[in-house]
Amino acid sequence: MNRRNILWSAASALGAALGVSSAKAATEASAPTKLKVVYHLSDAEKVNFVLGNIQNHIDGVGGPGHVTIAVVIHGPALKAFHAVQANPDISKRIGEFSKDGVELAACGNTMKAQNVALADLLPGFVSGENGGVVRLAELQAQGYLYLRP
Repeated sequence: MNRRNILWSAASALGAALGVSSAKAATEASAPTKLKVVYHLSDAEKVNFVLGNIQNHIDGVGGPGHVTIAVVIHGPALKAFHAVQANPDISKRIGEFSKDGVELAACGNTMKAQNVALADLLPGFVSGENGGVVRLAELQAQGYLYLRP
């Protein structure tokens, strides 16, 4: 009988420990975390779609304070952000994203190929001097989730 009580006590203690551990894990899992996300944009025909996704993302998490977003733009898509030819809707969206803290990175190689400088792009852009794909890899190494809509 004594052995049975000792065994029962040990099993109960183990069960209680596992229960506390599970409750703690569930609490931690439900704690909100601020995700870091990088959007990859290179297709000119997807510019409005991707900008819409970014706005939906910000709205979906409850505002820009709940997510860190970067956008890396290269290739043909960068032309949509040239200040002299940018669509007014795109200009407005980029201005809002910039105010919200969205990093707007333009590929340095694409800028050279298109013969533009940062001053020629909409306000708020930074240069991915080593190239857009390098910037994407750097952000992923910093824990950013990669999205290519």
